[in-house]
Amino acid sequence: MAHFGFPLETIAIFFFVIAFSVYLDLAAHRKEAEITIRDATKWAVFWVGLALAFYVYLWLRFSRAWADLYLAGYVLEKSLSVDNLMVFIAVFASFGIKSHLQHRILYWGILGALVFRAIFVVIGTGLFLASPWVGFVFAAFVAWSAVQMLRSGGDDDEIEDYSHHWSVKWTGRLIPIYPRLYQNRFFVRQKDLPEPTAATRSGAFYATPAFLCLMVIEASDITFSFDSVPAVISVTQEPLLVYAAMIFAILGLRTLYFVIAALNRYLAHLEKAVIVLLFFIAAKMTLQSWNHVVGDTGLHISPGQSLLVVLGVLLAGVVASLIFPGKEEEEKKGETQET
Repeated sequence: MAHFGFPLETIAIFFFVIAFSVYLDLAAHRKEAEITIRDATKWAVFWVGLALAFYVYLWLRFSRAWADLYLAGYVLEKSLSVDNLMVFIAVFASFGIKSHLQHRILYWGILGALVFRAIFVVIGTGLFLASPWVGFVFAAFVAWSAVQMLRSGGDDDEIEDYSHHWSVKWTGRLIPIYPRLYQNRFFVRQKDLPEPTAATRSGAFYATPAFLCLMVIEASDITFSFDSVPAVISVTQEPLLVYAAMIFAILGLRTLYFVIAALNRYLAHLEKAVIVLLFFIAAKMTLQSWNHVVGDTGLHISPGQSLLVVLGVLLAGVVASLIFPGKEEEEKKGETQET
């Protein structure tokens, strides 16, 4: 298959659609009101529909093969993002951030993710194309992440306190911190400080917990990129398709977060499905690199097959969560039956 490259028409359409959609999202949420599940679900459906529309465009304008590569990358990135959203829930709980402010923090966090993803995609695809041996390194990163998730699987009752995250400590070295929320601001000026004695030290302006929360979100997303970027690159090494798949998946994360947060207790086994996917991706990348470097084994996993595996594993995770609910949901059912 020839390289997809960087068609100017596709680039123009991609960035126009993204810019216009972000504008619509901002216009719809310009008032800082609490995001309802109904509103979040509507926007989640909108973002998925937008991603599928781009898939149809690639199919009609170029070929189904290119469109399938993009779609497989999109579904993979979307599924891996679910675990990242679980981390966001714990981060917001650590800083006491409510839903109306969560939307604003996620907005700026995702803007940062767009920039960092572009950097990681350029570096990742460049390294992969430079040497097939890099695939083994990427596979090791993904497998290591799966092992770490597997090891921490038994710590469901203990929620990590992200208020002491390394990014918070670094931020505190650069700028004084006011440890209480001030309206919905990331920073507060010296003259507006309600309680000067509560600040860590004196300064012209101070970072609030909202900004510290944003720093943790950005840091966790960068860490997450070390897994997700190699995973999507395992499907296709075309930079534009990789970036498009990631951006369409990321742009829907804000609204998807509120849906996942509401359904979190019902999705007890979804993280296990993500772990299975990470092991599958690591195995696929190892096989792919082996075929290029050592010798063709005759075993090849197509994008279509990858897509079916991703969808099948996620579906199994959802079904298992419905059939075998988590401890929290079982306890709730027991309390209901007792009353």
